Amino acid sequence: MHPFLDQWVAVGAHAGHTAINDNYDMFQRRRTECYVAMESSLFNNCALKLAGEMEGEINEKLLRKGGEVDAEELRFKDKLWTETKKMWVVAGPAIFTRFSTFGINVVSQAFIGHIGSTELAAYSLVFTVLLRFSNGILESSLTHFILSFYSLLVLVHGGMGRGKLSLVLQLKLGMASALETLCGQAFGAKQYHMLGVYLQRSWIVLILSAVLLLPLFFFTSSILKALGQEDYIAEVSGNISLWLIPVMFSFIPSFTCQMFLQAQSKNMIIAYLAALTLAIHVFLSWLLTVKYKFGIPGAMMSTILAYWIPNIGQLMFVTCGGCRETWKGFSTLAFKDLWPVIKLSLSSGVMLCLELWYNTVLVLLTGNLKNAEVAIDALSICLNINGWEMMISLGFLAAASVRVSNELGRGSSKAAKFSIVVTVLTSFSIGLLLFLVFLFARGTLAYVFTTSHEVASAVANLSPLLAFSILLNSVQPVLSGVAVGAGWQSVVAYINIACYYLVGIPIGVVLGYVMDMQVKGVWIGMLFGTFIQTVVLLIVTYRTDWEKQVIVAHNKINKWFVADPEETSTQVA
Repeated sequence: MHPFLDQWVAVGAHAGHTAINDNYDMFQRRRTECYVAMESSLFNNCALKLAGEMEGEINEKLLRKGGEVDAEELRFKDKLWTETKKMWVVAGPAIFTRFSTFGINVVSQAFIGHIGSTELAAYSLVFTVLLRFSNGILESSLTHFILSFYSLLVLVHGGMGRGKLSLVLQLKLGMASALETLCGQAFGAKQYHMLGVYLQRSWIVLILSAVLLLPLFFFTSSILKALGQEDYIAEVSGNISLWLIPVMFSFIPSFTCQMFLQAQSKNMIIAYLAALTLAIHVFLSWLLTVKYKFGIPGAMMSTILAYWIPNIGQLMFVTCGGCRETWKGFSTLAFKDLWPVIKLSLSSGVMLCLELWYNTVLVLLTGNLKNAEVAIDALSICLNINGWEMMISLGFLAAASVRVSNELGRGSSKAAKFSIVVTVLTSFSIGLLLFLVFLFARGTLAYVFTTSHEVASAVANLSPLLAFSILLNSVQPVLSGVAVGAGWQSVVAYINIACYYLVGIPIGVVLGYVMDMQVKGVWIGMLFGTFIQTVVLLIVTYRTDWEKQVIVAHNKINKWFVADPEETSTQVA
């Protein structure tokens, strides 16, 4: 019998013995009732306890599962927020810097235009044919072609002679893009001292490249006259080209220091210097050209200072303690293993030339269409807008390149893929917003730049193409940045050949000339080529084995690795 029942029985027995007059049957009945009540109470208590335990387990499991979901969501949100911050640390200053740098040329052209139309034509010609070309060689940024795209319009106004010169000069190859790949991957692998070595190697290669370009600046007048340019414009161009030699050499520290600092996410200093420089340039241009009437020499002196002031600031920041881990001083190691850097630079240069030629063809084809003057004016307005918008895309290109190269160097394929997704979606969101703005504002867009109703109508007709160009520009440069970060320059060069020259240009010629769609047809053809290129790059990026890319990056880093002199001396001691 159950212990509790025994107690009840004892109580009942005691009651029976003490109360003699009680009926024994009554005692038995009460005993039975107590037994049944006790069993029922025990069962209920057990049932309630078991139900409580089961409910507790279920609630605990649900809470644990909910907690895991919440924690997973929290981890994703934290991861997304962290990656977004890392992206904007690079993209924000890069966008601002490019806007400021683009503004330097705009300010120079504006003040020179007030000196005279001949001086403006000469400056535009030299800036297009020589300076932009040198810029492209030394920087070799995949999407730098947009800037050249707008400036090449001056070639159309001057005829095919200038266009031929541009095409001949663009045969030179870029030399600085390799630094973007090497520094980013080395920083991710925590081989910090190698960044300084790579920086010095790039200086050596770029200085040699700049020296080889000098004859073009010395003999500009003779070259332009031989190509049929008017004598007076050729003479002024020759004078301006000599002033631009210091500007060409300024590209060397400018591009290399920017890539060196971007790889470390230390490019806020670049943005500050760019803003300061633009303000100084506006003031000096007004002072020297408007107030004191120094003409071309005054404008060019201000331009030279505008390009060199930020370079001096960047060099001081790098060499005077701003990058203690990555800059260990000048080293003879910079003269070692130059050939791999040159090979990677050649691949980057081929990519740039293919981009430049592709857009040069668009401008030259436009110059041979009917009513070319209105067509060129309308196209120049659209490309001017596109050029400003491209500064945003170039910022995301820099961010994609830095984030991918850093994560590959660090050995994290998942982080590299996640950074690609975040950067592409962010850039595309901004591009989609601008796409809608320019699509619905096409009726009034042109009047910001012109009072001609004919030109405004032509711009409105081209605005949908401008909007789609902006949308494509929000994705294609980011994928190009991924290619630079991973070191795929040679692969993208083949993609460019197929998409641009086997698809885009033939379609543009057929639509523009055979179908008589004029500028619109040529632009549609070129857009289609760019669209195919973007799709192919998306597929390549999606299907890439990123674990293998980590191994490739580490093999490349280890192949060019040089021991840190400080660590070596410490071990010896």
